[in-house]
Amino acid sequence: MWVLPAHAARRLGAVVLHHSRMNFATTAVPNPLPATFLRGGTSKGIFLDKSTLPADQAEWGPIFRGIMGSPDAEYGRQLNGMGGGVSSLSKIMVVSTPTPERKAQGIDVEYTFVQVGIRDSGIDYSGNCGNLTSMIGVYALDEGMCHRPLGSSSATIRCFNTNTQKIIDTTFPISDTGTPILDLPQAAVAGVPGKASKIVLDFVNPGGARTGKLLPTGQPVDQLKLPFSPTGSVRASLVDATNPTVFVDYTELHKFLPMDDYFNGKPAAIQAVSPVLEDIRQQGAIKMNLDPTAQAQPKIAILSSPHTESDAAEKVNIVIHALSMGVLHKAVPMTAGLCLGVAARIEGSIAWDIMRKSSGSLGGDTDLVKIRHPGGLVDVGAEFGDGGEVKSAKVVRTGRRLMKGGVWY
Repeated sequence: MWVLPAHAARRLGAVVLHHSRMNFATTAVPNPLPATFLRGGTSKGIFLDKSTLPADQAEWGPIFRGIMGSPDAEYGRQLNGMGGGVSSLSKIMVVSTPTPERKAQGIDVEYTFVQVGIRDSGIDYSGNCGNLTSMIGVYALDEGMCHRPLGSSSATIRCFNTNTQKIIDTTFPISDTGTPILDLPQAAVAGVPGKASKIVLDFVNPGGARTGKLLPTGQPVDQLKLPFSPTGSVRASLVDATNPTVFVDYTELHKFLPMDDYFNGKPAAIQAVSPVLEDIRQQGAIKMNLDPTAQAQPKIAILSSPHTESDAAEKVNIVIHALSMGVLHKAVPMTAGLCLGVAARIEGSIAWDIMRKSSGSLGGDTDLVKIRHPGGLVDVGAEFGDGGEVKSAKVVRTGRRLMKGGVWY
């Protein structure tokens, strides 16, 4: 048998390897992927340039699961990836320059939000993340996806969210050269230590983000069946602004569920309350014509009146405990907080009723709703038009650059 000489084999192997690398570079997604790790509000996530991903979105799932270390069915910690074992740390933003049509409409950048499952393989595109949206404009400027005129002290970047087909303006300070400045001691966010530059999020015409209607059922309050409740049902306000949310009243749930123990994280209460809240959320989803099996949307939130001395001293208008992916959130998903700011202005809703009963706590600026959540306080604002449509919903966030480089999947 003829044997190829060793020196020739090495040369042939080098040629084959060279061509295989060339083929990989032109046909496959690079691993690691260029990525930036950013904090926005009370969330952290991986920001990716869409041009580095497969053109077919159906192929994104395995990449995103690998990046986050999911599924982690046994431990739920995502130690094999960038996730942190809770929904607010298992997020990805895919960002790109706008299409010519959207650019002609004044859009500076567009993005898709991805909620990655922790214990399961879920890849959810059904909603938006308000916290991470606060860093879309910063990322776009850093990556050269858009540019601002020099000489201004701030930039407003108009962003298009593909999940909800909505426009969000982000405004933040910039340097003389147009670089975002994030370390000015301007604003504090509950749940985040210290102060940082103020980033103003303005959700333009946020009503009907998923359903096309601010009130998907046409009513400020609906009755959802719950056989073991004292009345056989529970009231819920189904509101779709920035993201659809099912709002329920603490005083009603407290009559037959250990809600205080649930808020305090006691295992027995979590076991008893969690399936009931998920049942309510799924019923609300069905009434809103949304997929009840998609845990990311709609959210569910429990509302209650201000009741502590701190609430009175700080002029709190309403208290919220919100869930994300079936787990009680340590702060509040910002889109749920913004949705609450809108709901509080809808006459007859559960939020409006709580606000009316606690009107003595209202501050001087009645356009803002001061919300207490488990992590602290946040002010949200909503502006309505003469016809009752929501023109805008605003909130202040902060953010920080954490890392830039490559992420393996």
